[in-house]
Amino acid sequence: MYIVGLTGGLATGKSTVLSYFKENNIPVMDADEIAREIVEPGQAAWRKIVSEFGPQVLLENGRINRMILGMLVFDDIEKRKKLNAITHPQIQKALIKNAIMRCLEGHAFIVMELPLLFESGRMMSLIHKIITVVCDDVQQLERLCQRNSFPEDVARKRIASQMPLEEKVISSQFVINNDGTLEDTRKQTENIIRSLRSSKFHWYIRGGILGLAMMPCTLYFIYLSFFT
Repeated sequence: MYIVGLTGGLATGKSTVLSYFKENNIPVMDADEIAREIVEPGQAAWRKIVSEFGPQVLLENGRINRMILGMLVFDDIEKRKKLNAITHPQIQKALIKNAIMRCLEGHAFIVMELPLLFESGRMMSLIHKIITVVCDDVQQLERLCQRNSFPEDVARKRIASQMPLEEKVISSQFVINNDGTLEDTRKQTENIIRSLRSSKFHWYIRGGILGLAMMPCTLYFIYLSFFT
């Protein structure tokens, strides 16, 4: 089994593309979803965040107020580094654990939605193929303002904080242009799915794993042949 990384920019349509993979019965993982799970009240990451940033980042029900926390760390690099140091290792651990489970189920590949794949670099060594979802600047800005109720200046700053889409495209094997209709996006996604399904790379991985598993037996037989 190999891992496909799905990334892009804020509000470019990554979740829409991920839903099309789901429709085609391909195992998917959403790093943002896992990020929400690991900060549930009582979790280790939740305790560290409250300890580091104080009760001001909590809602009345004890959950993390993601909007307040985001505003708190966005303009402060040091605070953002502290938050990433708390959450990123936990997210990566959960992603790898889930990937191992999908591998044991016999899937040829899985798709991980990793919004900050390039920016963080933490999962790059595990990714075989990268899909980047893009749209034009105007659409991205409009979608982000509408989705998050951001003023335009805040939305522009959030977009500018990430790696430019053009740079992500250069390092990607596949690109989905989400400027058009949902049907256009679906067709592009399904073309990529056909390409991924035709790949034999997962057999090389399985062969390598089998070879490693058999190595002790091979060494044992060599020992028997030459030293007994």
